[in-house]
Amino acid sequence: MHPLRSRLLAALVLTPLLAGCFASGGGEPGDDGDGRSGSRLRVALAFPPTERLSPYGADATLLSRLGVSEGLTAMDANGAAAPALARSWRQKDDRTWVFTLREARFQDGTDVTASAVADALTHATEAEPEPAALSGVDLTAEADGSRAVTVRTAEPDPVLPLRLSSPNLAVFSAKAYDAKGRVDPVGTATGPFELTEADGALSAALDRFDDYWGGRAQASGIDARFIADGTARANALRTGDVDIAEAVPVAQAATLDRKTRRDTATTRTTGLLLNSASGPLKNPEQRAAARAAVDTSALAEGVYEGYADPGAGVYGPAVTWAEGKRVEPVGRAGAGSAKGTAITLATYDNRPELPEVAQVVKQQLEKAGFEVKLEIREYSRLEGDALDGKFDAFVLARNTLLDTGDPVAVLASDYTCDGDYNIAQLCDKDVDRAVAEAERTADPGKRQDAAMAAEAAVLGSDAVVPLVHQRIITGVGTSVRGVLLDPYERTLVGTGTRR
Repeated sequence: MHPLRSRLLAALVLTPLLAGCFASGGGEPGDDGDGRSGSRLRVALAFPPTERLSPYGADATLLSRLGVSEGLTAMDANGAAAPALARSWRQKDDRTWVFTLREARFQDGTDVTASAVADALTHATEAEPEPAALSGVDLTAEADGSRAVTVRTAEPDPVLPLRLSSPNLAVFSAKAYDAKGRVDPVGTATGPFELTEADGALSAALDRFDDYWGGRAQASGIDARFIADGTARANALRTGDVDIAEAVPVAQAATLDRKTRRDTATTRTTGLLLNSASGPLKNPEQRAAARAAVDTSALAEGVYEGYADPGAGVYGPAVTWAEGKRVEPVGRAGAGSAKGTAITLATYDNRPELPEVAQVVKQQLEKAGFEVKLEIREYSRLEGDALDGKFDAFVLARNTLLDTGDPVAVLASDYTCDGDYNIAQLCDKDVDRAVAEAERTADPGKRQDAAMAAEAAVLGSDAVVPLVHQRIITGVGTSVRGVLLDPYERTLVGTGTRR
């Protein structure tokens, strides 16, 4: 799979699991009939594995959401790095960090040692294609005694502890890695649930890992089914065939009892990307006209039936610090006349709401005078054309914090001259300068301020019109407690999840 496709599929669809990190419930475990406390959980997942459950691509989030894998750090509810396999860390200089390990075991019974962790990170740096979390980062890792790992980067990386929380950088035992660079996660990870069997794109079976460092899980295992059809997932929950159904489509939400519907604000933003390098929208006044034509509240209340918030910026309400730091867009052009301007608008149907979003946007643009041709394809069939700038406008759902947790990363990849996912074809010196300044800023609070200044520059170019900030709907059976409703879409099942 092309590295860009692997990266975006992770962002389009879907940390280590820390009990209590996100929303959960109370209750007592039962008995599953074989003498082990806790019933098995039945989970319906929306997207099947596409890369044999490799941690280096989109499948990494499947492993983290099911409680199989984890890395040195986790991401907490505020988007900051938190301890996981590393109980602490310190920075020796601007290129060197030392991570002190906790006592933990791999699911194959071997100890989590500094050499094993260093080898796992080294394998990640050698993976092809490059994991999204390591994009643009030259990293080396080596053991420092038995309980510490020294990680060095070629250039200063002030967010390295947060970067290491990425599901792409999960740690597996030596047994997992073969000579060809493949990783087998069956029985080789460190999470509370051990993957015991994977049946391709159909199902997976997991058992509780009783030696998990974070405490024994309350469920005895997980039976996961991959059900691509959203209606079928909702039906499976409604009929009691599954306990948890992820990513319930908006159109199916009303079919579920209110007690089984949970909606969570996410860091996923659906935006209208406008081609700023070629075609009629190269003219900033035409982009401004397109931006002025769009009514985002109509999308949030209409298409998403209230399960979305109107677009506020690149970052939405789930990025809790963003609203208080947001600044007005800078350098915006005045809106020109759109009358008779012909453009091609494209989107994909992997997410069922996007074609409807595109249809509403088309109508709004036409009302403003644009002549709009709409193209809808499966994502893999239009990605290349989108990256090559063959569309004038593109509706994209993008998780802004999935890859690394760093708010600056999505700006660099999507809106700079050298960005590797720049569908908007934006190349603006003021944007590049603002993003570079944010990348150099180490202090977390000041980095957030710099990210918002860069966001203002991006929005000022009108290369992107934020449409909505999506809420995901999770179906949860009434007997289920402790589901991890994660705005970053990295977790789902943890030690406290049970029925």
